[in-house]
Amino acid sequence: MTNAIALLTKLVSFDTTSRGSNLALIEFVEEYLTEYGIASERVMSPCGTKANLIARIGPDAPGGVMLSGHTDVVPVEGQPWSTDPFTLFDGEDGKLYGRGTCDMKGFIACALAMVPEWAKAPLQQPIYFGFSYDEEIGCVGAPALIKRFYEHYSTTAHVIVGEPTSMQPVVAQKGATNLRTTVIGREAHSSQVNQGTSAIHVAARLVTFIEDTMAALVEEGKVNEAFNVPHTSLHVGKIKGGTAINIMARECQFEWEIRHLPTETFDEVFARFEAYAETLSAELKARGKAVEIVTEPLNVTVPGLADRDNHAVLRLAKDHLPSECCNHAVAYATEAGQFQGQGLQTIILGPGSIAQAHQPDEYIEKSELDACLAFMNCMGKALEQPFQNG
Repeated sequence: MTNAIALLTKLVSFDTTSRGSNLALIEFVEEYLTEYGIASERVMSPCGTKANLIARIGPDAPGGVMLSGHTDVVPVEGQPWSTDPFTLFDGEDGKLYGRGTCDMKGFIACALAMVPEWAKAPLQQPIYFGFSYDEEIGCVGAPALIKRFYEHYSTTAHVIVGEPTSMQPVVAQKGATNLRTTVIGREAHSSQVNQGTSAIHVAARLVTFIEDTMAALVEEGKVNEAFNVPHTSLHVGKIKGGTAINIMARECQFEWEIRHLPTETFDEVFARFEAYAETLSAELKARGKAVEIVTEPLNVTVPGLADRDNHAVLRLAKDHLPSECCNHAVAYATEAGQFQGQGLQTIILGPGSIAQAHQPDEYIEKSELDACLAFMNCMGKALEQPFQNG
């Protein structure tokens, strides 16, 4: 585990908060892989300040496993950290502290720590690395990585996305989309409510409908008990509007999200909101009320991961995990659904607890790194056998 901790120390030292560049970290990984004769390829962001990285260890052959991890982290501003978040701190309590330790540089460190062994192993199937940028702001970087990988590397490799799952296999996740709705009404003095249209009042009706939609989905039986929140969730997180208490608000804006079950789609759920917005707008205009309702996505829709087409990668994982491991489903979004959408068998499996992600004093337990390294070691041994499709 010493090598993994040393690598994690280096990875944490790079401030790869999503608003900045990850190129320094990517360059470090490239140089590290080169030491072991492993070539890699950058898949650049459109702006040229960030990059995905793809690498292959072992033969150019069918099968194998892609170990996927994102290199970016969330901000630390405003959080009460006890230590420098970009300096790995060994708390001598079995925990390693630092931004990204569990989400998800711990997984990347474990994968890199296995390189010296894998580089000399008689692999019959390849091990791929796929390290992405901008996962934390909507899984922005992964689509280009996945396209390049599928078209130029492999259509048969299985994918393990190493988000923190406490080394328990996750076979399903919800999809997620963030949205911003802007309501434009007409200003008037609050004593003359018949002369104006309060954007706040209109927005309130839309917000209420959003919550009612969630309840309606449950009543319709659109439930999956594998999730701790067993239904599609809709949530309004921010709202602002108005200028003074005695002025009917001209504008109100709110930001909200849809986290849909993998058996549903964003379009299906959003269509309900759009239909209601159109009905409400028509109703108000028929009464002579000026109103405009515009909704825009704040990120590309992150697809859900469905518990399907995963038997081979799940078997590979469970064959090399403790017998008490069982399948799980999670509500948070990852890049896994994007890989599955490309036709690659995909699960989520990695060290650390999601409860620590994005928190001040984020940490990963050393025992989790040990468990991840043990799994990767066994997985590598399994890939010394020829690929059997299915």
